[in-house]
Amino acid sequence: MRLFRLAGPLLAVSICVLVAAAQAPAQIAFAPCGDSNDFACGHLTVPLDPSGQAPGTITLAIRRHRAPVGEAKSAIVALAGGPGQAALPFAEQFAQVLGPIAATRDLIVFDQRGIGLSDPLSCHRFELNTNAPPGPTIAECAAQLGPTRSFYTTADTVADIEALRVAGGYEKLVLYGTSYGTKVAEEYAQAYPSHVEALVLDSVVPPNGPEPLNRATFAAVPRTLRQLCAARACARITSNPVADLTRLVRQLAHGPLSGRAIDGHGVAHTVHISSDGLLGTLVEGDLEPTLRSEFPAAVRSAVQGDTAPLARLEARAEGGEGGEAETPSESFDNPLYYATSCEDEPFPWNRASAPATRLAEARVQIRALPASQLAPFTAANVLDFSDIPACAFWPFATPAPALDRAPFPSVPTLILSGADDLRTPTSGAREVAAQIPGSHLLLVPNTGHSVLSSDPTRCASDALQALFAGKPIEPCKATPPPPLLRLTPLAPSSLTKVPPARGSRGLPGRTLAAVLLTLGDFDRQLELQLIGQSSASDGAPSLRSGGLRAGWARLTGEALTFNGYSYVPGVTISGRISSTSRVLRVGGRAAAHGTLRVGPQMTLSGVLGGKHVRLEDTGPQAVGAQMALLARDAR
Repeated sequence: MRLFRLAGPLLAVSICVLVAAAQAPAQIAFAPCGDSNDFACGHLTVPLDPSGQAPGTITLAIRRHRAPVGEAKSAIVALAGGPGQAALPFAEQFAQVLGPIAATRDLIVFDQRGIGLSDPLSCHRFELNTNAPPGPTIAECAAQLGPTRSFYTTADTVADIEALRVAGGYEKLVLYGTSYGTKVAEEYAQAYPSHVEALVLDSVVPPNGPEPLNRATFAAVPRTLRQLCAARACARITSNPVADLTRLVRQLAHGPLSGRAIDGHGVAHTVHISSDGLLGTLVEGDLEPTLRSEFPAAVRSAVQGDTAPLARLEARAEGGEGGEAETPSESFDNPLYYATSCEDEPFPWNRASAPATRLAEARVQIRALPASQLAPFTAANVLDFSDIPACAFWPFATPAPALDRAPFPSVPTLILSGADDLRTPTSGAREVAAQIPGSHLLLVPNTGHSVLSSDPTRCASDALQALFAGKPIEPCKATPPPPLLRLTPLAPSSLTKVPPARGSRGLPGRTLAAVLLTLGDFDRQLELQLIGQSSASDGAPSLRSGGLRAGWARLTGEALTFNGYSYVPGVTISGRISSTSRVLRVGGRAAAHGTLRVGPQMTLSGVLGGKHVRLEDTGPQAVGAQMALLARDAR
């Protein structure tokens, strides 16, 4: 499973205007970019084989942001994640993150060899996007790439960076890497220590990583769950989130559970819940923390027999709504990912062995792991979560990597680690910090992967500026998470578990409270969808969501429509909120039937089960900011 990628919003891929004329080696030809006034676009031709033993060249696509003052003698090289993530789409984002640091230094962003616009690797099997087993797919891809597949390791990219430095005429480089980019930065610093001005390492992969069995990730799961529940955040959800997950994983060992996820048209889809899926959802929460904010309650509900919340959560995680898509795209190169990862990772096998033997050797190593190091997950999850099932079929073209013990230069270094990061846990950051004299390790709370693009505060950004200003780096303060990242409550599994709304009693009171919870659920689904909406889009958004139990709801620029939308079993709402209508019909087998009117001060009033009910000041958190605007316009 791919672990190391740059998080944050994907920018539109910018096609550089490359100079067509052939250039002499080790020279960079730049021309204005067609879509940016701040960057110049260029290319550099480098040897396919940095050692010079094999013929061939690769053309690297580059973007350069000139220092606005003077002639820069140093440059910042920004490195994306992956391996396989193109960097050029993130050029503007890199410049924004770095801010004043780029005022006296050039900023260089380039697609690493085999990615994006730098002679990308491709395989027919990946382009077909079939559901074939990973092993044969990888073997077929490697055969198509041929012998040159051996020239896409991290060491080859390090050689390209040195070629960029020489061709650009820079004395020193600031290496800024995110995720896998940190491994590239570290290896460059070890290979060319005299040419390094500073290091900024965000979400660290150690130089000898990634570790093929991902033991650090499994070890970090219990700690991350407990952090989510700190300060009694889980008080009304569970007393022990780790115990809940342990119990569910043990249950799933006997076979997957099933749940229903309702799409935006009210159609139910069966979701098969497995322990691999649970782990995948947790890790996807590195990039989309709203997934993790729902995790404790969804797991607790499943333990109690209600699988609907977990089915909805896993459907959203698998759909990639909260992060980068897993499918091949212009900005991610899957063949390059395997060409680098399979050759770079120190897998627990003899590279000369046949694929079946490699898998057997890996299973022996996995079975030898103490269960306590993997809990609440198991050895089966280790294998499925790793690159082992795919890379066992890779025809290796290089020897197994030797243990890297080269020293780091003593240069200003900022190491950033998200306290909730499972892809690159803090243990890796601590390992690297211990090897760099005078380095600063900053642990950022309420943050997962790719700290500078996901820190909800200014702590990481302030630390970055302080490093280059020669000022003290202050530790991050523990602050409550933003409202959308606070843990969601348990979804009621029946109407009998819903306390009556204040001022009401009996079934009508419970139904009124259930309606309020239902509106709140749609409010959250609306917010989750709006996260990915561009603020530059024309007109009002048109969004729709399925209920947790049944039905759908839709928001357009003119109205908010509910059609049998259900959050509490046996309670549905239908109706339309607009400038001409403010009535909701309440139904369902368990509910007190009737109608409710949305008032101008966000009140709910009407008749349920023959009883008059009224609830004052439901608040925008309960019925949504968009609904509040519609209700206001309806006065």
